[in-house]
Amino acid sequence: MEPSNDVALDIIVTNVVSVFRTRCHLNLRTIGLEGNNVIYKPEVGKVLMKLRKPRITASIWSSGKIICTGATSEDEAKLGARRLARCLQKIGFKVRFSDFKVVNVLAVCSLPFQIRLIEFTKNNRPIASYEPELHPAATYRIKTLRSTVQVFSTGSITVTGPNVQSVASAVEQIYPLLFECQKTLV
Repeated sequence: MEPSNDVALDIIVTNVVSVFRTRCHLNLRTIGLEGNNVIYKPEVGKVLMKLRKPRITASIWSSGKIICTGATSEDEAKLGARRLARCLQKIGFKVRFSDFKVVNVLAVCSLPFQIRLIEFTKNNRPIASYEPELHPAATYRIKTLRSTVQVFSTGSITVTGPNVQSVASAVEQIYPLLFECQKTLV
């Protein structure tokens, strides 16, 4: 059997991590007292701020660096970051939205077949590793795309990469390798 080209895999992006700078110093205590949906963590030196729409959580440092997690697309991450900057402006800081960058994308995909992990790892030895005592998935690293694929025996795969395009490319690249190691139904 050969992998057919008409198979459509649903790649579901579950988390997009992004970073931006405010280009001003932020007083965390003021944000903790006057901001909405905030958790002030003075022992760590940051404030957690949550937005409901889009549903993201931001770690805010006094240097003005902000890390946003929880978005489900790159556009949603940018919208949420801009909304956070606006919230900080309303508190009274001279925030300028700059240096926005998507750092990491996490996606999941379910294949229509199960996989023989030991055979998959042996066929792709230098870049695939499988340690069943440590983790139930085989790890496949694609250096050119800077992506990592976790392959489970059930056919579920988890992909992390720097952007959505590299995640989609990683799934396209690994699908033929997984297809030849599928479990046959008895």
